Amino acid sequence: MKLRCVFAALSFIWLIPQMIADLNSDKQALLDFAANVPHARKLNWNSSTSVCTSWVGITCTKNGSRVLAVRLPGVGLYGLIPANTLEKLDSLMILSLRSNHLSGDLPSNVLSLSSLRFLYLQNNNFSGNIPSTLSPQLNWVDLSFNSITGNIPASIRNLSHLVGLNLQNNSLTGFIPNFNLSRLRHLNLSYNYLNGSVPLALQKFPLSSFEGNSMLCGPPLNQCSTVPPAPSPSATNFPPPPTVLPKPREGSEEKLSTGAIVAIAIGGSAVLFLLFLMIAFCCLKKKDSEGTAATKSKGIRNEKPKEDFGSGVQEAEKNKLVFFEGCSYNFDLEDLLRASAEVLGKGSYGTTYKAILEEGTTVVVKRLKEVVLGKREFEQQMEVVGRLSQHPNVVPIRAYYFSKDEKLLVYDFIEAGSFSALLHGMNRPIIFSFASNSSLSYQR
Repeated sequence: MKLRCVFAALSFIWLIPQMIADLNSDKQALLDFAANVPHARKLNWNSSTSVCTSWVGITCTKNGSRVLAVRLPGVGLYGLIPANTLEKLDSLMILSLRSNHLSGDLPSNVLSLSSLRFLYLQNNNFSGNIPSTLSPQLNWVDLSFNSITGNIPASIRNLSHLVGLNLQNNSLTGFIPNFNLSRLRHLNLSYNYLNGSVPLALQKFPLSSFEGNSMLCGPPLNQCSTVPPAPSPSATNFPPPPTVLPKPREGSEEKLSTGAIVAIAIGGSAVLFLLFLMIAFCCLKKKDSEGTAATKSKGIRNEKPKEDFGSGVQEAEKNKLVFFEGCSYNFDLEDLLRASAEVLGKGSYGTTYKAILEEGTTVVVKRLKEVVLGKREFEQQMEVVGRLSQHPNVVPIRAYYFSKDEKLLVYDFIEAGSFSALLHGMNRPIIFSFASNSSLSYQR
């Protein structure tokens, strides 16, 4: 038994240099990526700090030997993904670069990493074709809202672990491959330029998975039309010879009475008026249907997720969440609005929510409804709050949002125990709020 323990300890000691070398390789690959891709939001990636404990958006394995996930949504990444950077992370399982400004072809060397499970590249400016060499272990692929062209690769049928596939709002063309994946639960190919019929294995998905492809047919869309062949010419199809009417004899013509002439004129006028009304109605109906279809197509291509916090958040001011110095959170306003929210309490000046983001981060959001402040005055108050929140007994404020109709404060979520402990405890954290005279106040 002792000998076995000695061998295990020696094996672990032998593996330590290899683990350090692998992590250093991952660290250098990430530093090369950050150095070659411009980004609007500052990353705290530093060669002198630990990758696994202090770098924004980076998650490592439990033993801290390799980088497991890279999550950088909405940090303002611009341009191409450089070669010889992310593809060196050969233990990478999760890659999320959504809601940035990345462009160029999709990085085939990254998408083919055998360890990759979850890929989120939606809401960028990628173009070109979808690579045919995708990781066979992929569980979820989201390439929606880009400018990707070409056909859907037939190699999709080899992704036996695939659960979700989002390719909507691109410029994909051609037929849909007949991929019958038993684990596939979510599919969206809408608003592309696909044609042909929906494969039988995919007809179980709803209409919303395929709409917006005008040349696509078959269930759950309209049935594909079949044009009957033209009949072969035959003798029976020739028109009959014209019939010659007998010429009336002279003197047999009878003059119409005045009443008959008036009746014919009135009837003709009525027929012309009805015909005019029918033509006008058809033109108006056609114009309305074209306008509705165009508005629907444009609207769905630009649809935004429903907002969970405040109807006053303006479209032009999205992603204007302001983070305080030292904050390690990595989400934007769109992520916050999509989070599942639970009301923690209501006060005189607003409501407090517990928000769980889609990546598992839990924060507290305070919505200030009754506070009337200008932007400059609000930002000055936030500077004061940021300085005071460094006190150990103060719940640190991490970010804030300001618009004319909506003001949000973001705090850390702290498991505070029972209500009695909060009410009578000596070291209760302080939460800052705004009083009616727009000055700063606090409460324990």
